[in-house]
Amino acid sequence: MTEGRAPGSSAGPSGAASARPALGTPCWVSLMVHGPTAAQEFYGELFGWEFRSGPPQLGPYVRALLDGREVAGIGRLPPDRRLPVAWTPYLASDRVDATAETVRLCGGTVGVGPLDAGDAGRLAIGLDPSGAVFGVWQSAAHLGTAVTGVHGTPAWNELVTYEAAGVAKFYETVFGYGRQTEGSADADHVTLLVDGRPVAGVRGVGAALPRVRGPHWVTYFEVDDVDEALARFLGLGGHVVRPVRDGGHGRVVDVADPEGARFALIQRCG
Repeated sequence: MTEGRAPGSSAGPSGAASARPALGTPCWVSLMVHGPTAAQEFYGELFGWEFRSGPPQLGPYVRALLDGREVAGIGRLPPDRRLPVAWTPYLASDRVDATAETVRLCGGTVGVGPLDAGDAGRLAIGLDPSGAVFGVWQSAAHLGTAVTGVHGTPAWNELVTYEAAGVAKFYETVFGYGRQTEGSADADHVTLLVDGRPVAGVRGVGAALPRVRGPHWVTYFEVDDVDEALARFLGLGGHVVRPVRDGGHGRVVDVADPEGARFALIQRCG
């Protein structure tokens, strides 16, 4: 998260999801790994998650729960496909097939789907023109993340890419986002808006983007105390990508889990 930007949420005042998310709203995050059992143990210890299997159409897949409410998903990567171990945000759509076609027309690629996930909903997985992976979710029984604003829940999603403006235009065209640009002349950052509300960010870092990683989305997870959470995280075998820093909305640290999936921990101010 670029310091000074406010995270958005599709949740209601109580922190629980209350309605079908608007077009383009990040509504779910899913981790694909080689060892889902080890990942469940890691994130269960880190965030206090419990797990429930399904939907079966997604193969070996589980939903992470906090107090019985769905937070995120963890699945197993197909052994015959060279895909990155990564957290992937899902952006809401009311017609995933039409959204997938728009992705193609705007220079992106649809790698998976659209396909049904039982009665939960319908999904597709795409790549934007820079190569970053994202999901599209058309909700049915499963609206998405059911609680936000507490320890262990997604707080923000940000695309880290070479240059912000061009790829932000892709997402604006596909999902109808509004845009808010960074005020500083030397910052390459765009905030994506739904109904005037910040929901995600696009940050251009130019040559500083690691070639082995390429453009990618980063999910920020809320924690009560970032230093305490980081100590637990390191004890579980994770490593720091970017050290703890203080910003306008709290303390943040960029990290990677034992399989290399990158994400961030944020302790918000106030």
